[in-house]
Amino acid sequence: MINLVPLNEIAAGEIESLLDSAFGADRHNRTAYRIRLGVSFLPALSFAAIESGQLVGAIQCWPVALVLDDGDSVPLVMVGPVAVRPDRQRDGIGRQLMTHMLGHAEATGDARALMLIGDPEYYGRLFGFTADQTALWRAPGPVEQRRLLARGDHVPAAAGMLGPGVTVAA
Repeated sequence: MINLVPLNEIAAGEIESLLDSAFGADRHNRTAYRIRLGVSFLPALSFAAIESGQLVGAIQCWPVALVLDDGDSVPLVMVGPVAVRPDRQRDGIGRQLMTHMLGHAEATGDARALMLIGDPEYYGRLFGFTADQTALWRAPGPVEQRRLLARGDHVPAAAGMLGPGVTVAA
C-alpha cells in the first residue's frame, strides 16, 4: 500500500538518491533545474510516496515566474520532477502523486497557473496540461517547445522568459 506524505518529512539524501536513480546523476544540467535555480520546493505541493517504509516516489513543485517581455512578472508553479524508483515505474505511482498534488493545488488556489516540461500526450490526456499558451515562452536552456506545458486560468499566452520565482515563507 502506498502512503503519500509531505516531502519535507523525508531526508534530503533519500530524495536525492531517488532523483539520481530515476533521472541520472547528470540531471542538474537540465533546463528545468535552471528555471528553478535558487528556490526551494513548495512544501504544501510536494509529496513522497512511501511503501513498506521505503521511498518509492516523489513529486516536487517550485515557485517560478514568467518574466514578460514588457517587464511584468507572472508567478507560476512549476510541477516536477515526478520521480518514481525505476523498479516501480509503470505501477501508477506517478499518476497517484500528480493527482494528489493537483487536489492540493486546487484547494490552495495554486492550480490557477501550473507549468511543467513533459510529455504532452501523457500530461495532456491525464491532467489537462497543454502547450496552447506557451508558444511564446522561452527557457534558460534547450527545451522542445511542444513539451513546455501549462494549465490554469492565470496562465499567460505572452512572450517571456521562465526563471525562479520568490519563495514565500509559510
